[in-house]
Amino acid sequence: MVDLAKITQPLSLDRFGPRRDGPLVLELDLTEGVADEAPGDPIGQLVNRRRQHYLDVVEGIRRGARDPEVAALLVRVDTRSLGFAKVQELRTCIADFRAAGKPALAWADSFGEAGDGNLPYYLACAFSEIVMAPTGVLGLTGLQLKSTFVKGALDKLGLGYEVGKRYEYKNALNGVTETGFTDAHREATGRIVDSLGDQLVEGVAAARSLSADEVRALVSQGPFVGAEAVERGLVDRLAYRDEVYADLLSRARGEDGPEPRLTFVTRYHRRNTPGPRPRVGGGADHIALITATGTISLGRTRRSPLGGGTVMGSDTVSAAFRAARRDPHVKAVVFRVDSRGGSPTASDAIRREAELTREAGIPVVTTMGDIAGSGGYYVTLASDAIVAQPGTLTGSIGVIVGKPVLGPLLERYGITSDAVSVGEHAGMFDTDRPFSESEWERVNALLDRVYEDFTGKVAAARGMSREEVHEVARGRVWTGRDAADRGLVDALGGLETAVRIAREKVGGRALPLRPFPRRHPLDRLRPHESSEDPAAAQPQSALDAWGPLRHDAAVLGLPEAGPLTMPDPGRVR
Repeated sequence: MVDLAKITQPLSLDRFGPRRDGPLVLELDLTEGVADEAPGDPIGQLVNRRRQHYLDVVEGIRRGARDPEVAALLVRVDTRSLGFAKVQELRTCIADFRAAGKPALAWADSFGEAGDGNLPYYLACAFSEIVMAPTGVLGLTGLQLKSTFVKGALDKLGLGYEVGKRYEYKNALNGVTETGFTDAHREATGRIVDSLGDQLVEGVAAARSLSADEVRALVSQGPFVGAEAVERGLVDRLAYRDEVYADLLSRARGEDGPEPRLTFVTRYHRRNTPGPRPRVGGGADHIALITATGTISLGRTRRSPLGGGTVMGSDTVSAAFRAARRDPHVKAVVFRVDSRGGSPTASDAIRREAELTREAGIPVVTTMGDIAGSGGYYVTLASDAIVAQPGTLTGSIGVIVGKPVLGPLLERYGITSDAVSVGEHAGMFDTDRPFSESEWERVNALLDRVYEDFTGKVAAARGMSREEVHEVARGRVWTGRDAADRGLVDALGGLETAVRIAREKVGGRALPLRPFPRRHPLDRLRPHESSEDPAAAQPQSALDAWGPLRHDAAVLGLPEAGPLTMPDPGRVR
């Protein structure tokens, strides 16, 4: 007879995973890259199913530190998809893992064969052991920030740019208006490199039992081949992958113990994370994690289904704050920001919703990622506290606007245009001519107004005078460490620090952190109830922040996010 009870029992997927007998060794391969967030649409989620997500990595390592079944951590080090601040947050996670008395081993085929090995080696220094392949190279050569200037080439083409900014450090368009660093640009960039360089030296020195002067001397001597790296105490040993794995698994097993089991950190984290809960109004009390990544524009957040760039839409982020205020189980919000900025209007809309959330009695604590500058700093101003890593790039409190002047280039090729208009300034944003004198008056008035509004909000939020704000503003970018020294940031740390502060602000309750809101895939298909619905906003062009210039901005490479954009600092190498 057929046993219907057995047939109708739900299928368990546990048997397809690793066996549950031996100790776990968590594995992480950073050469596969790490995504900031999962795409919001079902197709994007399917395409990126195997891609590691940064917060899953961070929380997975922290969970493993507390799990008695987890015996060790093995990481193949690479930082191509990580900036300085994310590396520092990972370093803190590794330190927590080691503090639990568990070995954490970093290995790499090579730390930057062409010299770009500073950041991956900085990460590796957080581990209890560093191993490199026998033929590898340790590219510890010092940091560099490089800018490219194309004004000379544009001049030859007859293509010019008109740029207005507040003030001298706002250098997002210097690449098309200058042929090299201005004094202010060089000063600000030099200070960033010095600050990050000091942090690199301090990290290596503490990990390898060297003095800061010894590390600086080694940096000036690099890169190093494998034997040299071991001889100088920078690497513990040389070994191939099979030797690294066999040795660590043997140590995890111990004498006559069960065979250890390897599992990827992100898979371990997802397997041990409780399933989805009701999106709004259900479940237990918690801290809501609202993430905001990418350039800031009006409209809805857009993510490439193939894992490319992200546009932070003010409608989406604002709706998340409104939903948090309506949910009786949300007791605090941790706001995760990683953005170079963008539209002033969109930035202020997000700031306003955060402000209303705080006024409703729900604390808001911001944690910055690799970059949170210009509009990315603006959106943090309603927070109860701002947390940044020492290597976060932030500030850039200023404004910039510009347009290309194509007239001479078009004339060279016989391209002409004509127009009929009403109003003296009807064609002021046309790219075939420069601004007139009266148009420049309006541009400058707008720049002054945006800068005054921005710095005024900073002064009110940070308890500073306008003069004090202006001294640290003027478009200048700071590292998180320097920003904290100047009163722009409250604490240095990452997500864990922000969660700790949020818990303190709700009476020390050990509330769990949950991504918010939890959207259902059908949210994209169902009719929206109202503009209060978190899924109500419709996509808009990512270049709307430039208004009438959006099409020219796209063609000519202007910062697509808009006037409140900090310069792209390039990759620290």
